[in-house]
This record gives sequence, structure tokens and C-alpha cells, in this order.
Amino acid sequence: QKWNYMIMDYLGPSLEELFTYCSKQFTLKTTLMLAEQILSAIHNIHKNGIVHRDIKPDNFLIGYGKTHKKIFLIDFGLSKTYINLNTFQHEEYNQCKQFTGSFRYSSIYNHKGIEQSRRDDIESIGYMLIFFLKGKLPWQNMPGKTKKEKLKNTYEKKVNTTFDELCQDCPRQFRNYIQYCRRLRYMEKPDYFYLKNLFRTV
Repeated sequence: QKWNYMIMDYLGPSLEELFTYCSKQFTLKTTLMLAEQILSAIHNIHKNGIVHRDIKPDNFLIGYGKTHKKIFLIDFGLSKTYINLNTFQHEEYNQCKQFTGSFRYSSIYNHKGIEQSRRDDIESIGYMLIFFLKGKLPWQNMPGKTKKEKLKNTYEKKVNTTFDELCQDCPRQFRNYIQYCRRLRYMEKPDYFYLKNLFRTV
């Protein structure tokens, strides 16, 4: 065989592009409908032993043609398995890891240099949904002369932002979501049904 071929689905615009098109704010209904699909997508990825580690609107694309109502998650360049392929157990807790992903949506544990697990993807999704609903996050575009300084300032603002401040003007279920994510332990499996049901009740 002389050639190898890879066939990929043709997809539509990203949620970042659609968000910009909608004057940088989605309605509550749109945000809730996105939450349902995004949580289902990340659940399927986690079931296959993978954490994405780069949750952001640019990496969620809407389908094209018959799949125009479906959300797809792309870009697995920073992804890794959380299951040890030798023991088939969850990877051990590990600190002193380098920051990976997007400053804006990253989990607090990632900022602290703790190995990412399923909880980090879930927390990042929460920040992204709040961003869609409010149009901004308290720690976005933090100043800094260097990347390291900007990362430090983003982290400090993130840990010092209260749940009330973060979720101001959002239904209380968004606060419940973030609180749940922050309490998750490293190896703990998130309750995806509970999280989706939070938004369904809205």
C-alpha cells in the first residue's frame, strides 16, 4: 500500500466564533442546551480513559449538514490517559506538574501544578458556561509583563473570587455546579447525571 488516508468529518464553526457572532453573549436557554451536550461529550471521552486538558470554546464545534444541532469536541493535542495502562488503575496523584491548557478556563488544581484528572475538565466546563452566560469572567485578560506573571495574576484572582461574585446574575445551579467541582477529589468520578440535571431543572 503506497498511501495512507485519514477521513475526518467536516464541521461547522466553533462556539467561540458563534459566541462572537451573537455579540459575545448567549441566552440562558442556549447556554443550558450547550451544557447538556458538552457534558455528554466529556463523559464519553472520560469513559475511554482520557482527560482533554484544554477545554475552551475554540475546541467545541457545531456540526454541519445533518449534524448541525450537535456539538463536537476537537483538538486532543494536550490530552492524556488517566488510566495506567500497566495496572489499569487511575494514575497516582502527582504534584509539581507544568501548567497545561487555557489560562481563562483552567481549573485551580491545574494552576497549583497538580496532575489533571476528570475533575479538571468538569471545572473548566463550568467556567466556560458562565462565560457564555455572562460574557466575561472576573479573571480574564489579567495584566502581566510576562506569561508567567500573567498566569500568576490569573490564578490569584481566580482563588480570591467568591462563588457569589463568579455566579452573580446566574441561576443558583451554576454556583452549585462550581462548588461541586471544587470539592471533587483527584480520582473521584464526577456525577455527570447530577451535573446535567442541575441545568435541566433551570
